[in-house]
Parts: sequence; C-alpha cells; structure tokens
Amino acid sequence: MSRADWSRRRFVGALAGTAAAAALPACDEDTPTDPPADPPTDPRATGTSTGPQRGSEPPSGPRPLYLGTYTSADGGGKGIATATYDSATGRIEGTGVLTGVGDPSYLAVHPDGRTLYAVNEREDGAVTAVRLSDRRVLGSRSTGGAGPCHLSVHPGGRWLLSAHYGSGSVAVHPIDASGALEERTELVTHSAPPPGPGQQGPHAHQFVTGPDGGHVLAVDLGTDTVYTYRLDEEAGTLTEAARASTRPGAGPRHLTFHPGGRYAYLANEVDDTVAVCAYDPGSGRLRIGEAQSTGTGSAVSHPAQILVTGNGRYAYLANRGHNSLTRYAVEADGARLRLLDTVPVGGDFPRQIAFSPDGALLFAANQRSGTVSVFHVDEDGGGLRSAGEPFASPVAVCALPL
Repeated sequence: MSRADWSRRRFVGALAGTAAAAALPACDEDTPTDPPADPPTDPRATGTSTGPQRGSEPPSGPRPLYLGTYTSADGGGKGIATATYDSATGRIEGTGVLTGVGDPSYLAVHPDGRTLYAVNEREDGAVTAVRLSDRRVLGSRSTGGAGPCHLSVHPGGRWLLSAHYGSGSVAVHPIDASGALEERTELVTHSAPPPGPGQQGPHAHQFVTGPDGGHVLAVDLGTDTVYTYRLDEEAGTLTEAARASTRPGAGPRHLTFHPGGRYAYLANEVDDTVAVCAYDPGSGRLRIGEAQSTGTGSAVSHPAQILVTGNGRYAYLANRGHNSLTRYAVEADGARLRLLDTVPVGGDFPRQIAFSPDGALLFAANQRSGTVSVFHVDEDGGGLRSAGEPFASPVAVCALPL
C-alpha cells in the first residue's frame, strides 16, 4: 500500500426506498473524567457493537465520553478527547484531552471499565493502554502491522485483539492484571484469497470475538473475506477455523452479532450493501447471505458500522457520503433485516457509531465535519430523535460513551 493510498484512506476516506427482506437459515451444526462508579461488563469492549439491554433505571448524572481522532491530520486533535454527556438529554460537554497517544482512531474499554485501549493508526502500528482512574498512559506495544484501525477486548479480559488495514493482518496482545499490555503473542497476515476487484492487497478492518467466546473473527475488506480463528485462551495464539467470502468487490468492513448469537450483520463498504450472516457457535463458521440495500439510493455512499439494539429488534447503519443512519427492523429471530428508513446524521462522513451503556442514546462520530451527533433511541419503535446540535471535536473518528 503506497503512502499516498494510506493518506487518502485516513483523511479523505479511501473507498472504492424499502428493500425486500431476505431470510437466511442457520448454519449446519456439523460444519477522566472519572470512570463509572460500578463499571459493568461492557459489550463494546468485545467490539460486537450490540446494544445493552435497558434496565429499569437509566444511569444518572454526567457520564464519561472518550473521542478518538487523528493527531497527525491537519486540524486534528491533540490526543484522546475527554468529555461528559447527560444520559437524559444527550448533551455533551468537553472536559479536556488525554495526551501522549498518537493517532488514536479507535477506542475500546476493558470489561471491568478501568482501562481504555487505543490503536495508534500509523504505518508503524501500535496499541496503547490508559488507566482511567488517573489518566495514566500504561504504555504502548507494537502490533507488528501497519495502520491498526480497530481493536477489541476478549470478554475474559486477558487478550487485546487488533486489526491492521495497511498490512492486512491481525494481532493478539496479553493484558496483565493492571490492564497494561504485554508483547504480542500472535500476528497473522491474510495472504489468501487474492485481493478483490480494485484492491491491492489485504485490508483487515475489524477483529472481534464471536458470541461463543472461543472464536474470533477478522473482517478483511481487501480480500472480501471474513476469517474465523480459534483463540487459545492460555497461549494467546490463533488457529484458522473457517473462511466466509462475500461477493467479489463487496469490501466487507464491519460485523455485528444479534443478541441470540446465531446471526450477524455485515456492512460492505465498497459496494454499499449489508448482508445477513448465519453463525454456527460450535464451529465458528459464518455463512454470508445476499447483499441488501442500505437505502441510500444513487448517492455515492460507503457503510461504516452497523449496530444492533440489546433487545435484538432494530439495527442501525452509518452511511458515509449519504451522511445518514439507516434503520432496519430485525425479524425472524435475527434471520432477516427489513429496511425501514434513513435519518440525516447531522454531520459529514459518520465514521463510527456507538450506543450508551443503557442503549437509550446513539452517538455518531462524523470525521469530515469534526462533530459528534447524538440521538435518542426509541425502545419500542426504534426511531431516532436528535438530541440537539452536534458537539464539535476535531476530526472525530470514534466516540466511546461509558
């Protein structure tokens, strides 16, 4: 990948009506601000992007919000921006910047809520740990890959998973008892199948844990493939278990699981589609269904991230270019998506979206406008209602509400 292509991906976004619902059968079985006072185990640590179930009482008072950026971009941030948000109104107030972390374009929190992790999206890639109680940077570790753009924490809290767009590889790092990172135990580069149409090589874009906990899945835009690995939870090593291919040129970017654990939804960046996938927890095998519309019409648009509500009834897709959020009804226990509508995101180039811990708010980080939009999520109908004017944050590429 040339330096010019690398720059274009980061700062410009290198990207190459109601749709009929498509059902998919299951796979065959045989094939600081202060951190939260009582940090829950957060599904966003695993990178599954499934919204939490709503409790009877939403959290009260200001809640922490961390914002990722590109520090080396013109007009970019100075580090990880810190803020708070009101869980009732969605209003955001900035509180400062956590410095000492370069190009923190994607963020994740440890399941115990005490440590924040960030990628350092540079050609010489690294991942960094930050203790939230005193905002101390616990150190960085090389990923061995170029341009890490996604990371997640295994639900057991012992392993950090990272994906590298530039080199098309994935890595595993141990997490010690303090939350700090140790030297990586695994690095795998996607050497096959060959790159898809218009791609020069593999581009790993996401690395997440499956709902069974024993399998981890890597989504690679460059090879049009989702790779399933078995994670050795003692050694931190990977063994490939399965591969699933999209249609050529789809450019898969982001995968999220339905709470039932048997279905997942795949956002395809290049051809502007989504797909329902069947998942077999026993084998880790993923089966990708037919491509479906994002509702963006003839506009040039590229899906970024897809979320599913904690009750499994609705899914939301961020569309860059169309600058909207698509809402789907999830039907047939997760086997079908039905397109409902699109809502303007109120910013330019929504790179990433996230739910608040109670699932009542949805945050969208808009890269080109340098803003974060907030929406109230209706639990019954899944409708989105703007919480007000977007919050300004330089080159906002990730929002992590705690």
